[in-house]
Amino acid sequence: MMAVLLQVLDTTIANVALPHMQASLSATQDTINWVLTSYIVASAIALPISGWMADKVGRKRLLLISVVVFTVASVLCAPPRRSRDGDVPRLQGVGGAFIVPLAQATCSTSTRATSRASDGAVRRRRDDRADPRAGARRLADR
Repeated sequence: MMAVLLQVLDTTIANVALPHMQASLSATQDTINWVLTSYIVASAIALPISGWMADKVGRKRLLLISVVVFTVASVLCAPPRRSRDGDVPRLQGVGGAFIVPLAQATCSTSTRATSRASDGAVRRRRDDRADPRAGARRLADR
């Protein structure tokens, strides 16, 4: 999904932009690191509750809300004013934290279980051809 790509791309851009942000804001290394740290902490707090929130609000609705929150917060992060403006990256982190697990859950439910099972069987056959003893080991493990 495109939202997952945006979230990963945003994290990468934030890592690359830290030195430029530090120079333009005349901030110390410790101060500027809090921009990324607040994003990561907000993501770490929001990630475990994503399943519960999806059950309460609905997966599709929560995914749409999180994409909107993430996008609006990303736009608000664009004009850096001061290095102490830490609320917007936290809001961006919360919005982004829901995107990846919800997208994975959506993808897994949108494909048929038989399709996923056959993909695994194809991979096992490919592994068996590469190592003829793999099938015998798999049977012995049962």
